[in-house]
Amino acid sequence: MNEIIEKDTHIDDDLLISALRDDQLDLFRQEFMELHSYDKAQFYSKLEGDYRSRIYQYLSPEEMAEVFENLEIDEEKYAEILSEMNPSYAADMLSHMSADNAVDVMNEIDKEQAVSYLTIMDDEAADEIKELLHYEEYTAGSIMTTELIAIPENQTVRSAMQILRKEAPDAEVIYYVYVIDDEKRLTGVISLRDLITNDDDTMISEIKSDRVVAVSVGDDQEEVARTMKDYDFLAVPVVDFQNHLLGIITVDDIMDVMDEEASDDYSKLAGVSDMDRVDRNPLIAAKKRLPWLVILLFLGLVTASLISRFESALEQKAILAIFIPLIGGMAGNSGTQALAVAVRGLATGDIEEQSKWRLIIREAGTGFITGATCGLTILLVIFVWQGDVVLGFLVGMSIMATIIVATLAGSLVPLLMHRLKIDPAVASGPFITTISDIISILIYFGMATMFMSYLL
Repeated sequence: MNEIIEKDTHIDDDLLISALRDDQLDLFRQEFMELHSYDKAQFYSKLEGDYRSRIYQYLSPEEMAEVFENLEIDEEKYAEILSEMNPSYAADMLSHMSADNAVDVMNEIDKEQAVSYLTIMDDEAADEIKELLHYEEYTAGSIMTTELIAIPENQTVRSAMQILRKEAPDAEVIYYVYVIDDEKRLTGVISLRDLITNDDDTMISEIKSDRVVAVSVGDDQEEVARTMKDYDFLAVPVVDFQNHLLGIITVDDIMDVMDEEASDDYSKLAGVSDMDRVDRNPLIAAKKRLPWLVILLFLGLVTASLISRFESALEQKAILAIFIPLIGGMAGNSGTQALAVAVRGLATGDIEEQSKWRLIIREAGTGFITGATCGLTILLVIFVWQGDVVLGFLVGMSIMATIIVATLAGSLVPLLMHRLKIDPAVASGPFITTISDIISILIYFGMATMFMSYLL
């Protein structure tokens, strides 16, 4: 058996490993069961196959479900780990997980493997998971859980508390109690505090809050995350088009969504399809990065062909070539800055329809100020360095123009993609940088051609 590589200060790895190796069941359970759920998952994720197999003998499926819900592993490893377990054990473990978390796991394994687990597990858990599997990925329906507490509005506080006591052990959260009518339509919400502080004979319909913020089952998960952030909810109800209560989305799931979306947007800004794990195979990593690099390679050829068209200008004034990287780099940097602002604003919802023109005007002003400052600076530098005020004026004006145009491009491209229903994050940094190179070459050599007689 292989030993654990890393050491976590919250976990006595040596003691737990020793107990596993020496088959000391009681000692292992005594130490392991006292750990926080997160620490249990961290310890388990660092184990090799032989040790994991022994843990399945020491923990019940219900106890293993707690570990599995807190795992932070590569998506491809779920199928591998589940295949190590006895199929009945794995199915029982999945049935004890929160339905939304079980669905997340099911989506990462082979369909035939998922179907086999659903066939083995008890009907109630299987039906709940099947219902959630039908919803489109990355929507509210795909991340919601049906483990909630709903109370009919014609109940008293006394009967509502009895329902709460009965269903609380299986509910995801108990801070919000949702109120429904006879047709299971969402009509209100009551906090746990409301139930505790009101008289037993008070009717639920009298104390419920009618102003319920809910999300539709088909809403994008990013929209749901934004709603929960805006209202500081611990959970938000999910309804269908007829306002029937289908489930709830809890804050822990939304934190995972926000982390996933942030990583995805960052990946696209870097020009890769998703974030590479440090332990990913080089061939897989290269396969994911190559598409963008090939596209950028051909865009780079466009830049090279543009420069070749101005060979005569370079032959007459060779010093012009010195400033090509400078002007291209300044354009790329300013374009990427504007891109980051626009993509972040669209992702967080700060940029709405009425504020898009305000963003464009602001970025135009920003580009003019930064471009004029950089242009004046380089004019003075070239005049002191080369003693040529015309060359300094040419390079300075080129930098100012390219920064203004690149800044506008960096903000306009994401807005255009958003209007076309394309993820604005795909307007990645490398893409904008290459486009800025093309723009800067056209401006620089276009102005050089105009000023050539003065330069000579």
